[in-house]
Amino acid sequence: MRRSCCVRGFDTVTILGTWLLGAATGACQVAAPGPVPVHIRVHAADKLGAFHPIWAYFGYDEPNYTYTPHGKKLVGELGSLSPSPVYIRTHFLLATGNGKASLKFGSTNAYTEDAAGRPVYDWSLVDRIFDTYLQAGAKPFVEIGFMPQALSSKPEPYFGGEWIPGQPNTGYSAGWSYPPTDYRKWGELVYQWARHAAEKYGAREAASWYWEVWNEPDISYWHGTPEEYNRLYDFAVDGVKRALPSARVGGPASTGPSNAKAGAFLRQFLEHCASGRNEATGGTGSPLDFVTYHAKGSPKLVDGHVRMGLAKEARDVDEGLNILSAFPAFRQLPVVLSEADPEGCAACSARIYPQNAYRNGALYAAYTAVMLKTIMELAGRRGMTVAGMLTWAFEFEDQPWFDGFRTLATNGVDKPILNLFRMAGLLHGDRVRTESSSAVNLDTILAEGVSAQRDVDGLAVRSDHEVSALVWNYHDDDVCTPAVPVVLEISELPPSDGRVLVHQYLIDQTHSNAWTAWKAMGSPQAPTAAQVAELEAVGGLALGQSPAWMTAANGRVDITAVLSCQAVSLVQVTW
Repeated sequence: MRRSCCVRGFDTVTILGTWLLGAATGACQVAAPGPVPVHIRVHAADKLGAFHPIWAYFGYDEPNYTYTPHGKKLVGELGSLSPSPVYIRTHFLLATGNGKASLKFGSTNAYTEDAAGRPVYDWSLVDRIFDTYLQAGAKPFVEIGFMPQALSSKPEPYFGGEWIPGQPNTGYSAGWSYPPTDYRKWGELVYQWARHAAEKYGAREAASWYWEVWNEPDISYWHGTPEEYNRLYDFAVDGVKRALPSARVGGPASTGPSNAKAGAFLRQFLEHCASGRNEATGGTGSPLDFVTYHAKGSPKLVDGHVRMGLAKEARDVDEGLNILSAFPAFRQLPVVLSEADPEGCAACSARIYPQNAYRNGALYAAYTAVMLKTIMELAGRRGMTVAGMLTWAFEFEDQPWFDGFRTLATNGVDKPILNLFRMAGLLHGDRVRTESSSAVNLDTILAEGVSAQRDVDGLAVRSDHEVSALVWNYHDDDVCTPAVPVVLEISELPPSDGRVLVHQYLIDQTHSNAWTAWKAMGSPQAPTAAQVAELEAVGGLALGQSPAWMTAANGRVDITAVLSCQAVSLVQVTW
């Protein structure tokens, strides 16, 4: 067994984790002496309910990256992650401009006005974006925003200048973030958009999308009052519903509700939808088919290493559900966390913001695996439905290799986080009960994250002829300790005495990890074609070892492991 540990800061490295196929019911086998083994038990017959692909949601600020060569490649990979639809959300779909992408900005020029003030609609760039999604088998998660210049109540300055990492960027939220001069024109714009989508793609297809009004209207993305946002929402939803009566509409996409101000915004919005005056129709309340808000962690740099803030993201999720639970008419609505991430700024490179050094390696994948289970457990505890946890990460064009942006790929090469979603895409069927001797419980995660001990845990699903277990070895502090021996016991299998096939996929320092391969090349910023091909190959999801047949004695198999810190593995048993 290779033993190593972490290099501090931006070059954090995890150690090797390898699964070993053990005897059917024999004693634990470990590659080297070490700590007491962790036992993870999967009860394959104890179903907890259907496993829903809540992970299959993605988004980004820059819509015009969608149809660049690397953007189209990545959208194609996202569309192929799962047999279920993957939904993609992006900002600036109604913003005025020349269609050129830059950090944290984009435009489509969908709406302008002629000299007489009459609307001029041009859906060509919006269509190009949505066509890219649909051709890849994905679906739009339509974010209705931002304000076209011709409708903005503060049209100048409209574009706040290039967003520069590390700078104050105080003028960023410019004219595109203001209320409209005419809410009826705004509502008509949304109606024309939804009608165009129905005509181009078919009403059934367009109605299958999510239609969400705006983004983070409780902070600088909206230079209006909460009441003005509610009015914006009324007119937007009325426009969608007039064109597509069966479409799903929702909001408010507010920031993390564990912050009191953000929580108050979400609460007043729900009150408006339940019993407020609808400014578009004059009636009471406003249609609401799903609820969105955001959940973000808070990583820090501590003694030269990254400490993740998983508890903050978990508390955001939980407090939003708590607020929603007070509204009987809405508590059973699906919730989409339309941004759910370790922190809040995808365009903040770790080169400038060292607390974001988790992004290139396996830590990002392990954190996301823990949050996947945490979100499911929080929703289950409250008897509510979280339909989606949307990862706000995509790719940036013309940026340095592995520069530490929150992205799924760099210059067309996949990062380890994308392989976590490849693992998730292989989970289908019903969740089944799991137990771990080293799991951190839900209340502790809410209170303090994963700090006192490592979270060595997993979640498992069962289909007709397969059991899959996603397991991890995670800690908020990216300081590696010796690898942990793990015994994965899968019991109650239908073939009580038969042969089963075991596949095991792995993300760690040396598996499914193009970043460590790139560093081994000398961190080239102009890699050769051969090097790029090698990085693309190692950037995919890798087997930890060759598939193997095992005997399920009395309906049970034991699989042993030495799992490194911040490693994630998917074990699949088929018969």
